[in-house]
Amino acid sequence: MFFWLSDFASTFGPLNIFRYITFRAGAATITALFFVMMFGPAIIDTLRVKQGKGQPIREDGPESHLMKRGTPTMGGLMILSGIVVSTLLWANLTNPFVWAVLGVTLGFGAIGFYDDFLKVTKQSHKGFSSKARLALEAVIAAVACYFITRNFPPALAGTVALPIFKDVLINLGMFFIVFAVFVVVAAGNAVNLTDGLDGLAIVPVMIAAGTFGFIAYLSGNAVFSSYLQIHFIPRTGEIAVILGAVIGAGLGFLWFNAPPAQIFMGDTGSLALGGLLGTVAVATKHEIVFAIVGGLFVLEAASVIIQVASFKLTGKRVFRMAPIHHHYEKKGWKEPQVVIRFWIIAVILALIGLATLKLR
Repeated sequence: MFFWLSDFASTFGPLNIFRYITFRAGAATITALFFVMMFGPAIIDTLRVKQGKGQPIREDGPESHLMKRGTPTMGGLMILSGIVVSTLLWANLTNPFVWAVLGVTLGFGAIGFYDDFLKVTKQSHKGFSSKARLALEAVIAAVACYFITRNFPPALAGTVALPIFKDVLINLGMFFIVFAVFVVVAAGNAVNLTDGLDGLAIVPVMIAAGTFGFIAYLSGNAVFSSYLQIHFIPRTGEIAVILGAVIGAGLGFLWFNAPPAQIFMGDTGSLALGGLLGTVAVATKHEIVFAIVGGLFVLEAASVIIQVASFKLTGKRVFRMAPIHHHYEKKGWKEPQVVIRFWIIAVILALIGLATLKLR
């Protein structure tokens, strides 16, 4: 919305500041943070009244988790509202990539909300049918990814870029959509699996958002992308504004989600944020770099896959409990130890991911 003020810069010069992505990304961060901090307490109180017993706690989980009974969930509503309001205020709403990312975010958020709703009302861990949920996610992702590819330069449409190798493009043709859908859906569910401890998911999400905000800005700038020898994708720089909003909303949510959490993110937030990051990775042609930057999410998802496969094939479990953050709790690590050490891993992986921009 405020971007349009730049149209009057010829009349009043200072309005030209609204053209700058960096300014609007910073403003989006502050706006989303203020929004969540301002309305967060009211949202938490409302959800606590509406949900009664709050999110159901697994009986077979770490004993320390039983103390969290009664904590409301669906905190993702706080995050998503902050992101949407801030994006609508500060982003260029004529940019197609903005709407593709917002569409996946809200679509995945709606699926997660329904899943949370079923869990709370039934007081059961069995929410939405996993097959139906994945099918809906795939449809939403397919529409968004098709829309994104239509806005790629012709030479990049249907291709996957490899980090480090500046001139290597793998042409998947029509199968690129299948690959892109996998990235988006996998990202959504990987973040969802990571969200199991207070503050565990939101900080790595913010780290990934900051990293990809930088990547999006560089990819959408002809000068910087040429200097770094990464693929130039016009208009992707605007995605940095959305990711700024993610950081701001995430910081606001963390204020209430820090141990002991006043509210849980729930599938409403984790599924939406994962889908958002996956869509950004597709739009910026950095899907493989996302697997590095979001390596913590990959590790969490892989631990579940390994655990299930091992138990079905051999009847034995590889981990004491999956996802892997619960494994370390079962080994005796305190919750803050697991969370902070996993944050450190997320920072290291983000730095490795950024390093690929220069290693060409």
